[in-house]
Amino acid sequence: MSGVVVWESVGSLAAGPWIYAVVAVSVLLDVFLPVLPSGVLVITAGTAAAAGTGAAGQVAHEVPDILALILSAATASVLGDLVAYRLAWRGGERLDRAIARSRRLTSAQERLGDALARGGGALVVLARFAPAGRSVVSFCAGAAHRRARDFLPWSALAGLSWAAYSVALGYYGAQWLGATWLATGVSVAALFGAGAAAGFLMRRKPAA
Repeated sequence: MSGVVVWESVGSLAAGPWIYAVVAVSVLLDVFLPVLPSGVLVITAGTAAAAGTGAAGQVAHEVPDILALILSAATASVLGDLVAYRLAWRGGERLDRAIARSRRLTSAQERLGDALARGGGALVVLARFAPAGRSVVSFCAGAAHRRARDFLPWSALAGLSWAAYSVALGYYGAQWLGATWLATGVSVAALFGAGAAAGFLMRRKPAA
């Protein structure tokens, strides 16, 4: 048996140009609501694209374009980061006090400042994969009044890396395992695995 074909279940949802808007809105908002399953949505759209184009041995359908899907998710990621950054920039003393009360946020703000000051933004890229890491970094960058030209290029790289990785998981997972819910589950597990690894690296203390 070939299993339950994902495209047959989600094809009606993934077909049509509006899927890009759904992905974009979900990715943009999850900087404020990290519980939103934007990664799962992007992976599922990638899986449906593989099934619909025949890459996974299925009949071709009207499906999301892979490049357009990556660009819509990446662009929404940067826009969400920018909105959070600007809100935190204008947050004033109330936000500063909230950060000061949290050891995690205070540490993240200090480490982000050090990383950006050294001209390196690997922390921003790692945070995009870690659970709620994107939110912490974007708000801390704004609250610390870090320059946009220091933060946004790394945010763009982070968004593009995350979007390409998520779409690739769905697309190639469907090629290797078939367009089934099992393939989607394995791809989502791989995304969570990358998030766990990124979270571990972010928690490590920088070398002296």
